[in-house]
Formats: sequence, structure tokens, C-alpha cells
Amino acid sequence: QVQLAESGGGLVQTGGSLRLSCAASGSVLRINAMRWHRQAPGKQRELVAAITIGGNTNYADSVKGRFTISRDNAKNTVYLEMNSLKPEDTGVYYCNGDVQKYDLGYGTYWGRGTQVTVSP
Repeated sequence: QVQLAESGGGLVQTGGSLRLSCAASGSVLRINAMRWHRQAPGKQRELVAAITIGGNTNYADSVKGRFTISRDNAKNTVYLEMNSLKPEDTGVYYCNGDVQKYDLGYGTYWGRGTQVTVSP
């Protein structure tokens, strides 16, 4: 079994900052790409940022220059540093990862999400 668990969400004012974490546990041998998605009320889930096992990153245009994705491979953890937050950043933030397990099984696993609310 593999579990991903997000933490670090909360309520922040416009212009504030938050740091999200997502830790994988269980039968994890290696995690290739890891990603952060978000879903605002009434909208589809969208990709916010992604990072490869080698550290290459890409971002949605709406967050470039404000958000930074990073990871600690030894801890099987991915982070999302969010600065200059705007009300439109409000939503549930989910992480996922492409996991290779000790039994050599492979799959994409999701966390349950953490709420981020940015007040005007």
C-alpha cells in the first residue's frame, strides 16, 4: 500500500504565503514525477506544478514566479512554496506521485487534499 498525505493548508490574506508538504509512505521504492493540483469550487482540477525525480520543474502560467515546487527524495516528500497569494488561488490542493513499489508494481497515487483559502 502507498499513501500520500498533504499538510500545510490554511487561511491566509491576499499577499501572504503558505508552504504545503506532501509525504508518501508505505511500500515506496522510488517516486518519479510528483505534482501539485488544485480544485476551486465549481471548477475542474488543474495542474499547478510538477517536478521530476531529477528536479526539473514546470508550472501553470497562473502561478509562475509566485510558487516553487521542490522535493526531498530521501523523505519521499514534495513541497509547494506559495507566495503573493491571491483569492483565485483558493481551492483544495492535491499532490500525486508516480510510484514504483518494492514489489515492482507501479502506479499514480493521490493524496486526499488540503484546503487553501485566500481572503481578499
